[in-house]
Amino acid sequence: MTQENGTEVTEFILLGFAVRQELQYILFLVFLLIYMTSLVGNAGMILLIKCDARLHTPMYFFLQNLAFADLCYTSAITPKMLVDFLVSDKSISFSGCVIQLYVYGVFATVECYLLAAMAVDRYVAICNPLRYPVVMSQRACIQLVSGSYVMSSLNTTTHVGSLLSLSFCNSNKINHFFCDLPPILRLSCSNIDFNVLLILIFVGFNLIGTFLAVFFSYLYILAAILRMPSTAGRHKAFSTCASHMTAVTMFYVTACYMYLQPSSRNSEENDKIASVFYGILIPMLNPLIYSLRNKEVKEAVKVLMKSCF
Repeated sequence: MTQENGTEVTEFILLGFAVRQELQYILFLVFLLIYMTSLVGNAGMILLIKCDARLHTPMYFFLQNLAFADLCYTSAITPKMLVDFLVSDKSISFSGCVIQLYVYGVFATVECYLLAAMAVDRYVAICNPLRYPVVMSQRACIQLVSGSYVMSSLNTTTHVGSLLSLSFCNSNKINHFFCDLPPILRLSCSNIDFNVLLILIFVGFNLIGTFLAVFFSYLYILAAILRMPSTAGRHKAFSTCASHMTAVTMFYVTACYMYLQPSSRNSEENDKIASVFYGILIPMLNPLIYSLRNKEVKEAVKVLMKSCF
């Protein structure tokens, strides 16, 4: 990676949020609270599912992996952002930037596939309950999670590999609070048409493909629910799926806005807001959504609290 004057680019500058220093401290406290809530919520969800035998089912297996993915990809970007709120040197080494991009990309993509897997799990449980133990066997669940990581690694490796072939001569200042692909590409003086095409193909496939799996799964679920004669049965089915649909809607709307819209200088600040939402807020909200709307999780928490105190 070289600049026009021939010097090698060894670091980038993360511009972060363009606010006064007083607001920087306030934002630090707000995002620190959000991050600590994410750590406690997702780590607690992982341990709770592991320790309670009643939660050793396919749905909670996917939920445990979702919590792990949330924990990893928010931890890839939030600590650096928190440090930058307090220091004047907001630089990140080139290799550190690539590593941050790779880790974030892998686990954010894993989230797409896990949300789709959870939708398919709910479809089988509600629409084909007699075949559920066979279709969603332990082997099938492990294969779905393993496939998510394979597809995510392939996706991220492709983007990072194509990024490493670019030259950067316009600037080394990234107008973002972490090393995300679109703002990095804006700094390149090379032709980035191929990189943009890769984003449209790979990210488009991941987001749209998994969204369609979610959409059709819930379309069949809705049809099955409407055919239920019991009002109580319909209410229980809706309640089971409501938390998942909430998480799915938040994630896909903000991710599609970030990666599948035409690039524009005017959208850079909006991109930061979208990134805050799906990169920092959603990992905090997921364990809260699933625990508050899930009877089994709440019962497991009560049992755990009684055993501890």
